[in-house]
Amino acid sequence: MLIKRDFLPQKGKWSLVGGFLEAKESLDQAALRILNNLTGLNDIYLEQLYTYGDTDRDPGERVLSTAYYALIKAGDYHLPIKRESTAKWFPIEKIPNLIFDHNIMVDKAMRRLKRKSLSQPIGFELLPEKFTIPQLQKLYEVIHQRELDKRNFRKKILSMGLLKKLNEKQKSGSRKGAFYYRFDKEKYDDFVSRGFHFEI
Repeated sequence: MLIKRDFLPQKGKWSLVGGFLEAKESLDQAALRILNNLTGLNDIYLEQLYTYGDTDRDPGERVLSTAYYALIKAGDYHLPIKRESTAKWFPIEKIPNLIFDHNIMVDKAMRRLKRKSLSQPIGFELLPEKFTIPQLQKLYEVIHQRELDKRNFRKKILSMGLLKKLNEKQKSGSRKGAFYYRFDKEKYDDFVSRGFHFEI
């Protein structure tokens, strides 16, 4: 989600969503508040990324910015009410030139997400409760921005024992249909706590 700035400097240009820290809140609390104000969402995956503090990053004054990234299911987001006219969702490959060092922030967040998706089941936060293997593969392809071999992906993901096959099929994708799966919550929590290596 990007917003078009309505104040100087860089008025009229695209920017990451941001806000200022209040006196009696932590960084995490501020990030959750700002995200909730814009999307109406509360219970989502949110992780601190990096603090940017170069002395010349903002021409107006000295500003420190702590960046976060959140994983929001496509069906769960709501466009903000207060900034509805300027806020817009962009595909990651079509992000415009952003103000200051915001493109660097996006790039760093994507590299973090790619790394974590291979050692923790972080991307699963973006899937519905039941999903197909092709949907899961598409998620990894979007995160890694490349196509993956269907057979290899299916074999590797099923060998982890992380998925429970349901006796239900999605019929819209093909005549044969694809079985739905659900995450094994116990194994999921174990993988979150100790990590794993998923080579794609």
